[in-house]
Amino acid sequence: MFIYSLPLFFTHIGLASPLDLLIIFMALFVVLFISSLFGGENPQKQSSDNYLFAAWNGSAPLRWVFWPFFLILNACLYAADTLVKAGLFTVSGWDDVHLMLLLPTVWWTTSVWRCSPNSDLSVWAACARLLTISVFFEYGLKLLIRIDYPRIFFGCEELLLDYGSCF
Repeated sequence: MFIYSLPLFFTHIGLASPLDLLIIFMALFVVLFISSLFGGENPQKQSSDNYLFAAWNGSAPLRWVFWPFFLILNACLYAADTLVKAGLFTVSGWDDVHLMLLLPTVWWTTSVWRCSPNSDLSVWAACARLLTISVFFEYGLKLLIRIDYPRIFFGCEELLLDYGSCF
């Protein structure tokens, strides 16, 4: 996450400095940490045989909801970005990968927010919620790069079949 998008954001786009984003990130963490302190207990502590339903329902432990999808999502995003940077993936293929991952990301975000009271410490609940918000910031950055700055990311001189996507 942010391996290719943040360097482009800071060097070519320049809408904010690293210090500005760090201040926003820390302020958001403080707000999420305070809100997780007053979140209360999760009343739905029933066991379920279905992992996806238990996660959606908020009865699964936070670590079992957060980590598997976080690692898979970041591996997919890194693979798609690396293949595009190497010229082995087209712009429309890159769009397809991000579109396919959008609905599972919404499911994951909802599940993490519902399972946050099931964490051992409020710090972990706040970190998990902050990282889910960061994924949507990453999606916003990639959408900005895709729409307004495609030539700095996609290597449009090498894309013969998908050259129209670079305008």
